Amino acid sequence: MPKTSAGILLFRSRPYGAEVLLVHPGGPYWARKDDGAWSIPKGEANPGEDLLDAARREFFEETGARVEGAFMDLGAHRQPGGKVVAAWALEGDFDPASLSSGPFTMEWPPRSGKTAEFPEVDRAEWFDLAAAERKILVGQRPILAALARRLEGRRSRES
Repeated sequence: MPKTSAGILLFRSRPYGAEVLLVHPGGPYWARKDDGAWSIPKGEANPGEDLLDAARREFFEETGARVEGAFMDLGAHRQPGGKVVAAWALEGDFDPASLSSGPFTMEWPPRSGKTAEFPEVDRAEWFDLAAAERKILVGQRPILAALARRLEGRRSRES
């Protein structure tokens, strides 16, 4: 059974279209990576945990912000490594300067026997959908496409 992660794609409306909040993974392996390295705030769900509850927990752990509201189910998306990401969208706002991410510990430098602590997420940023398509991990691009479809459907109903 593949591991399942759950995440929330926060979005906001701007005159030129939607912007989405993406986060950049912390730690030395990601430090110099940009395009194709960003992610929605997400993390692994615990066995038997409600996936939306897991997504809200992970959003808080990675950003320091709690989110509530009318969540839009964006579906479950299999990643290239086999993991499945269940994603929801939520309209809201977040100040990237307020980012407060939980830490993780790893051996660093490799094979040194020493451990170091790094933030799970080292920065957050708002991107329009075209820029987000370049920034986000390839396996998460379908999540952006699902949001774009939902927003287009919403605009059609409002017209």
